[in-house]
Amino acid sequence: MSATLNPETAAPARKAIEPVSMKLYDADFQAFADKLGTSFKRYGFAVIADHGLDETVIDAAIADTKTFFALPEETKRQYHQPGTGGARGLTPFGVEAAKGAATVDLKEFWHVGRELPAGHPYRKYMRDNVWPTEVEGFREHLYGMFAAMDELGAKLLRAIARYLQLGDDFFADKVEMGNSILRMLHYPPVPAGASGVRAGAHEDINVITLLLGAEEAGLQLKDADGEWLDIAPPPGALVVNIGDMLQRLTNHVLPSTSHRVINPAPERASFARYSTPFFLHFNPDFVIETLPSMISPENPDRYAGKAIMAEDFLTERLKEIRLI
Repeated sequence: MSATLNPETAAPARKAIEPVSMKLYDADFQAFADKLGTSFKRYGFAVIADHGLDETVIDAAIADTKTFFALPEETKRQYHQPGTGGARGLTPFGVEAAKGAATVDLKEFWHVGRELPAGHPYRKYMRDNVWPTEVEGFREHLYGMFAAMDELGAKLLRAIARYLQLGDDFFADKVEMGNSILRMLHYPPVPAGASGVRAGAHEDINVITLLLGAEEAGLQLKDADGEWLDIAPPPGALVVNIGDMLQRLTNHVLPSTSHRVINPAPERASFARYSTPFFLHFNPDFVIETLPSMISPENPDRYAGKAIMAEDFLTERLKEIRLI
């Protein structure tokens, strides 16, 4: 089946999610939290305008990523670590698949994780980063971006906590050493007749995902009515979505929404697509158990007796998407 005929290649834009500006965060934190939470409750997604991230850091990390992915395949594959769930370094093209998908996604990616000091107890869960020697500045730029996204994610969780009336610092000690991942994604040009899509419909595993806009379109979320909605953040904005861990913790008060990256229109099929999601995770030993305040007669506990450690939940899901 050609890429242009694939059922996941095109869907008309129907409406846009109204951006929430980070400028409101300091000016009126309650209003920011309410707008953010309302968007998450409605869509499972929010668009954050005026994110405040240093554009020079972003540009340097993306430039390094493009340089790396342009290297010869045999050079790149030196940084692939089979059997590790893609936790660090390269996951080659055609490995990951959406849960239950018949075909693999048309992408490759590089993972950067948290760097831990020697002897830290979480080292049994979190591997050391690997760094390519072929791209000067790669480590500095990508870890700088990891740190910036980690800091912004913590601020957004503070607003989510306010919206859920949990106490502003509820998440602080639960994610401060989280097993979070910066993923530098490369979707190569899509040849005619390609099977599969750039990213099949899926939900994210983690707490929240922060995604900087790609140069090429394609991201869509599945709205509550079953229709697909194009997500294209304006310049200086990023997309944030709820992951399965937070959906589980909140008993689906905040939903983890299916989303995908469709194949490009024929006139854009020869262009690569790059994007940079940051998957914010709980500390590995945090136990995900439904919050009592999220349980009511109208919303009974979906996970009664099913508490699970974050690391175990992650492992289960990585198996489902073929990374383990």
